[in-house]
Amino acid sequence: METVTMSYEELDRVGVIERVIEKRLTQLEAARVLGLTSRQVRRLRRAYERDGPVGLVSKHRGRPSHRRLSAELRREAIGIIRSQYADFGPTFAHEKLTELHGLEFSVETLRHWMINDGLWVPRAHREPRIQQPRRRRPCRGELIQIDGSDHEWFEDRAVRCTLLVFVDDATSELMELVFCESESAFSYFAALRSYLEQHGKPVALYSDKAGVFRVNRKEPHGGAGVTQFSRALSSLNIDILCANTPAAKGRVERAHLTLQDRLVKELRLREISDIASANAFAPEFLADYNRRFARAPRSEHDAHRPLQASDDLSRILSWQETRVVSKSLTLNYKGVLYVLDPTDTARAAQRQRVRIEEREEGSLSFWHGEHELRATAFPRDHSVRQGEVVENKRLSATIEFIKQRQRQRAEARITKRATTRRDARLLRAGTQRWTTPGASPEAPP
Repeated sequence: METVTMSYEELDRVGVIERVIEKRLTQLEAARVLGLTSRQVRRLRRAYERDGPVGLVSKHRGRPSHRRLSAELRREAIGIIRSQYADFGPTFAHEKLTELHGLEFSVETLRHWMINDGLWVPRAHREPRIQQPRRRRPCRGELIQIDGSDHEWFEDRAVRCTLLVFVDDATSELMELVFCESESAFSYFAALRSYLEQHGKPVALYSDKAGVFRVNRKEPHGGAGVTQFSRALSSLNIDILCANTPAAKGRVERAHLTLQDRLVKELRLREISDIASANAFAPEFLADYNRRFARAPRSEHDAHRPLQASDDLSRILSWQETRVVSKSLTLNYKGVLYVLDPTDTARAAQRQRVRIEEREEGSLSFWHGEHELRATAFPRDHSVRQGEVVENKRLSATIEFIKQRQRQRAEARITKRATTRRDARLLRAGTQRWTTPGASPEAPP
């Protein structure tokens, strides 16, 4: 028995032509059904009566295309790739063949050639990466997985925000939930302080490779090679480990999926649409979540350690940098000149480094060793400088601040007497009239 390969379109034509032959359908009706002319229907009928269903199969099937590229061009391209670009992907190899060797064809053509010659394995055919299972830590507080989830937690009732999640590795217990505008050192400082005051100090935290936790440059331009968050943890005798893949910290990743389902709906039911109200509701949700999903640890020992009297969280959980004091008892910090009060301690710090501690609300303190120095700042204009480097996770908050400052400057120009009505109309047309809830124009994030 002969096997005939047909497309769905050709199978449909078989049924229609059979009905035409049986006189259950006219040629004009068949032409309308198939989207052909009556002449084509007559041709298909003759082919079917002569050869059967095989007569409706396209004669081009199985034959090389008249527009195909030459075999010499294919051999030349594959030869160059084997000798010079063996580890290149199709897109990158196509760029080099086009720019350096003058070969003209599409990237998809090259992709098929490389796949057929075994030079490229498509992602769908690659062996899946094996993630070895890891046993839970035996004790509560021994390893805490931390991560932030940027999500539409308030759906369309407010702008997107981030939820910082702390999950215990031994029990899958939610240890801390904090809503914030974005992942930053200060937001993690706030979440860590709340955690420490409730549970004590864990042995170690387990995070991803975000810039908050790890200096990703191989050769940093300056500093001690640790982030502000890592420096604070070291001061508290807490270690931080970074996962190489998201699956390695799978407990907090799976918690994100559950929270993005359940917590979003709980916030909707309670009509919560702002960060402050969500943080107030978080302890109630956290207790209910742990009652349902937390499991008992293998060991009853709790590895948390109590805070010591010397652990001054307000100082440790601050942004700390050092500056050199000039001979005239001045120093610069973030574009602002500060003048130290001429005390004996300040004079002893001349031409030496002092430590500057900045809190989230913007207050500063200056320290030389364990001695605090008093300083006066010249007035400054809070703004975002042109060309300022902004991390991706702070970009949304920074853009909101920029839009408000631009709107303020436009309104100030409109109120000037020298501004014409036409200029005022253009300024209003180019300024967004809405205000993002919760955004503040006082200072950049």
